[in-house]
This record gives sequence, structure tokens and C-alpha cells, in this order.
Amino acid sequence: MSRSPAASIPFETTLLVRDTCLCLHVQRAARALARRFDEALRPLDLTNGQFSLLMSLNRPQPATMGEVADLLAMDQTTLTAAIKPLERRGLVAIETNPADRRSRLLRLRPAGLKALTRALPVWRALHGEIDGTLAHADPQRLRDHLRILSGNASVSLPASAPRR
Repeated sequence: MSRSPAASIPFETTLLVRDTCLCLHVQRAARALARRFDEALRPLDLTNGQFSLLMSLNRPQPATMGEVADLLAMDQTTLTAAIKPLERRGLVAIETNPADRRSRLLRLRPAGLKALTRALPVWRALHGEIDGTLAHADPQRLRDHLRILSGNASVSLPASAPRR
């Protein structure tokens, strides 16, 4: 059995971090929510991440990789890896940007729109259930605070897009 280092941290500090660390609590909540949405969307052959990615492409004009990466708080390498399975399934198109042939545009294909159309009622139902459990805590205020923490108080969406 190994012993703790000579300059140990008191166990009370561990408890303090467990009870007060915002990062820990947000991560735990995010994982729990992701599991719930993954489970709800599984019959539609989508994950919560794929739903979010497809929804980020539901816009009037194709989006650049950078726009989608910013919206989803991903680096472009991770976004590329997430897009590939959706492209193979025919849900998303990756096109050369005519304004800059070095960059790519992402577009929701008709099959992707159909997948979103089927998934949206599932998302709405579960989201309503979750909002209901948070009713006493003001879910909109929580969303606003999370946007501030994520540095996305004004996430770039097309001007005509209403916020939820």
C-alpha cells in the first residue's frame, strides 16, 4: 500500500472541492444530460451530439466549419471527426466554399432534415421534462449563466433566428 506524499492535502480540501467546484458540477450535469438525450435519441439512430450538430446546420445558408465549431465549442479537428459519420449516412454535405476554395461549407441534406424532423419531438419532450424539474430554479436564468460561463453570451446565429 502506498502512502500519501509527505506534503499531503487535507481530506477536508477534497470535500470542499467536491462540494463547491463549478467545473466538476457542470461536467457531471453535462454527462447526466448527455446520457438522457443519448438514450432518448437512440431509437432514431442519433446521439445528442449528432442532434446538436445537425441542428447547428439548420440555417438558411451553409455554415463554415469555423462557425459550427464555435457554436458547438469544438475544435475543427473534432468537428471534422463528428461530421464524417453524418456525411457517410447522407445527412450532411461537405462542400468547397466558392468564396475561399481552401475552406469547407457544411450543409444539411434532405435526409438530415428528415432526421431532425423526427428527433425534434423527442428533444422537445425530454427538454420539457428537464425544464419542469428545474422550474423552481428558473431554467432560462440557468441557460443565461451557462452562456456567460462558456464565453458565448452572444453565440453567433443568423440574425433572424429566435433564441430558446
